Amino acid sequence: MTTDSRSIYRHRLPQLDALMFLTDGGLETSLIHDQGFDLPDFAAFVLLDDDRGRAALARYFEDYAAIAVRDGVGLVVETATWRANPDWAAKQGRSQEELVEIDRAAVDLLIDIRRRFETESSPIVISGCVGPRGDGYQPGRLMSADEACRYHAAQVSTFADTSADLVTAITMTYPAEAIGIARAAQSVSMPAVISFTVETDGALPTGQALGEAIREVDDATDGHPAYYMVNCAHPTHFEQVLDPDQAWTQRIGGIRANASRMSHAELDNATELDAGDPDELARQYCQLRLVHPQIVVLGGCCGTNQRHIDAISTAVLQ
Repeated sequence: MTTDSRSIYRHRLPQLDALMFLTDGGLETSLIHDQGFDLPDFAAFVLLDDDRGRAALARYFEDYAAIAVRDGVGLVVETATWRANPDWAAKQGRSQEELVEIDRAAVDLLIDIRRRFETESSPIVISGCVGPRGDGYQPGRLMSADEACRYHAAQVSTFADTSADLVTAITMTYPAEAIGIARAAQSVSMPAVISFTVETDGALPTGQALGEAIREVDDATDGHPAYYMVNCAHPTHFEQVLDPDQAWTQRIGGIRANASRMSHAELDNATELDAGDPDELARQYCQLRLVHPQIVVLGGCCGTNQRHIDAISTAVLQ
């Protein structure tokens, strides 16, 4: 994670020079299953509407900030805006004007977390979370890169006009949408991270190889993403495709894995949350880092909460 072409963003992204940086777990599954909230269409941004919801979001991030401060490591905090794009927001009756205020409110909440918890040894980086236009498990209608850039430009521009340090496109299912988001970020001089999801065979939901997708995004954006991540898949789903001798693998700087070994289809049909084994997941992260030490941003996705991140941080620091 020391690529010279991204040096202009190094002052904003301390994780580029860190040995380990944490991020949070599965925001939506935690709020639904641990705190009992109803999140229509997995839209956590609805909690920004009232004091109770904002307090729940603050408590959620406080748990992760406390772990980072205890262990003396940095933390990337993602805004609760994975569903805050026009298609998904329309299902909640939200206008584009309201989306701007939602994005700003989501950043403001994390600014307060940073103010209260950040220390010299535990820098806190605020990421504007950009979710897929489609489902996240299945891409649905594929956009061109130009269409994706136009579609996501408003949200990316809003984040660039706040105190957010970067934008992270989470659960990307095909490269054209990722290219569009990266170009939108590039146009407003905003650092970007691209996080792809994969199926149990390590390939994207479209069937494309992960390495091909990363190379395609880099080629189309002059390598704009600061780094790449993999999220919403168990380590056993993708570890076999990460060849440490390949240049594209060296571009992967973070993992937000599921605790569950289930496929996306199985997760969609599950009636109960599969939280897996936090200690087992932590051991798998340690094994990944032995082979891929450039993976320094460590967090979770569906089914994970502060117990998983606590176990990961403790195991990696041993």
